[in-house]
Amino acid sequence: MRYLLALDQGTTSSRAIAFDAQGRVAALAQREFAQHFPQPGWVEHDAAEIWATQRVVARECMQKLAAVQAGRAQSAIEIAAIGITNQRETTVLWDRATGQPVAPAIVWQDRRTTARCEQLRRQGKAALIQRKTGLVLDAYFSATKLEWLLDQVPGARARAEAGELAFGTIDSWLIWNLTGGAVHATDASNAARTMLMNIHRLAWDDELLRLFNIPRAVLPRIVPSSGVLGETAPDVLGAPILIAGVAGDQQAATFGQACFAPGMAKNTYGTGCFMLMNTGDRAVRSRNQLLATVGWQGPDAAGAHRTAYCLEGSVFMAGATVQWLRDGLQMIQSASEIEALAASVPDTGDVFLVPAFAGLGAPDWDGRARGTLVGLTRGTTRAHIARAALEAIALQSADIFGAMVRDSGIQLTELRVDGGASRNDLLMQLQADLAGVPVVRPQVTETTALGAAYLAGLATGVWQGGDEIAAQWAVDRRFEPSLPEPQRLARIARWREAVERSRGWARDGA
Repeated sequence: MRYLLALDQGTTSSRAIAFDAQGRVAALAQREFAQHFPQPGWVEHDAAEIWATQRVVARECMQKLAAVQAGRAQSAIEIAAIGITNQRETTVLWDRATGQPVAPAIVWQDRRTTARCEQLRRQGKAALIQRKTGLVLDAYFSATKLEWLLDQVPGARARAEAGELAFGTIDSWLIWNLTGGAVHATDASNAARTMLMNIHRLAWDDELLRLFNIPRAVLPRIVPSSGVLGETAPDVLGAPILIAGVAGDQQAATFGQACFAPGMAKNTYGTGCFMLMNTGDRAVRSRNQLLATVGWQGPDAAGAHRTAYCLEGSVFMAGATVQWLRDGLQMIQSASEIEALAASVPDTGDVFLVPAFAGLGAPDWDGRARGTLVGLTRGTTRAHIARAALEAIALQSADIFGAMVRDSGIQLTELRVDGGASRNDLLMQLQADLAGVPVVRPQVTETTALGAAYLAGLATGVWQGGDEIAAQWAVDRRFEPSLPEPQRLARIARWREAVERSRGWARDGA
């Protein structure tokens, strides 16, 4: 039996999932790891802990898979290849000789470089950056994070220029450790999130490297998303295994949702919320502050490497909003409680929660916005706040959905969904109502990991092409919009009033 092992390294947990040739989950293991908030607006991870948890769950998943196979009295398992998918813009800087990080990883949610981005904007650099990278100039991306590390870690810049340090997003960090330091690489979809790669040439850009003062010696090699790039060191997982697929988590989810045709879109509900629409072989420049990004790069029917581009809108706080209700306010004991609590009231009582805890992403891009709860009365209960939290996730996504339609000129007819919170039926119905289109949930919602498995499987002959993959996609449930259009537009207008009240709140150091 041949399987693909997907390593799904997320913002709050590391997971490993084994898929069979039919795209079904055969085994799964998961470990959470610590989140660090050393100052307001700062978010850090311990990169060593990320690697340790990812290695543990990979081994655990393989052990579970072996146990299942033994129970079936079938032949020994074969891991055809590993596919990697990851939280994207999180920035790691490590010592090439020791393999140890020289500082905590700066997480994509971190806002410490907001002032630097504002300085670059005043210098007129935003248009240049968007033209070359497809990105909005924001602290979200890796370039200013890496620049900060090189400037603030003692001796880091000199050591980087001497070739002693290595930079990477989490995919590069995992590849380095999986291969015992033999491979320093990133794929085009992750490189597109650094604000250092020209997405039209698929290469590191010298002008951008000079702008952010990044030495080329610190950068990984850019490789296709689907293709063998190396193999694991024998002692890491017990035997050498090919690494054949790499993609940032949201691009991998788009691939796993079989959004192969231009105009197809998906929304992933994880720590954040990320909507991507396939725009084909061209990068569409957004007029509504969305991102143009590389979706994936892989072989076409003729064996040549073809690049698919996407439009993307990013919501920074989705599942993390529910985590805040659980851990920050202690309003619920587990995330699964929120659906019943929110459903216990018919509406929010005109309460709106704007979860701008890490600023606002698309289409507002306000790094100084902060979380706001408005409309409270003596009659407001925790159920109203819980429902407002779910509505906030759906309303943020509806903002992006509308911007995507305006940018592309395509009237999207449905929205495919995945991620942990997509299992919340109330949230999915709210999303259909507020976006005004059917929301379609597939039978396999682990589409991020599945996309990584598909990319690895295409490179190693487990699947022959996109048609074979698309045939495996199947609907679990379809949520039809039920809110009359005047009410939908009024709700969105009221939400935009609440968003305006959250903007520009933070000062430097807050």
